[in-house]
Amino acid sequence: MILIQRIRVRWTAAARGAPAANARRGLVRAMPPPRPLPDAEVVVHDVLADQEAGYEHREGVRAGGVALAREVGLWLGHDRASVVVDRLPGSAAYPRAPGSARLFTLAPGQVGRYRANFRFTGCACSPSWYYEEWLVHVGHGTGAPFGYGEPDRDVDHRVRLYGGAPARLRDRPVDSPRRTPRER
Repeated sequence: MILIQRIRVRWTAAARGAPAANARRGLVRAMPPPRPLPDAEVVVHDVLADQEAGYEHREGVRAGGVALAREVGLWLGHDRASVVVDRLPGSAAYPRAPGSARLFTLAPGQVGRYRANFRFTGCACSPSWYYEEWLVHVGHGTGAPFGYGEPDRDVDHRVRLYGGAPARLRDRPVDSPRRTPRER
């Protein structure tokens, strides 16, 4: 089983200041998936905390084949016993992804974490901005809850969304394993 958990927090341009940021603080965190999990090749636990709903976590679980990962912006492939996880290009206005990007490769029993944030525009008839911050965990062959301990792979693509230099907040080479304290 491949278990994917995507946590998203969404807010409008009006909620960019410090008081609104304080209201969102701590909402992007791993959550225990509902039990029991469906028996399927891929299970997706999708959670959204939207400003318009008072940041209440609303969640759903879907189960199916590897094509299900596309619904959360991922592409899953296989390399022998490992699972290859790529991020698909999306509809974000910033940062623009020119194509798919390799996030990580997971051996059986491993967990990967992907963090990103985005700025989106509405339709052409209502060009208002909204923002999302994502926390995505992918577990290969493990139904264990995410958020306990460090993941085996960690990719952080968060950027400054409100202007200024496009420097990344923190970055690690793609598909780099976590270093143990001894290696630091």
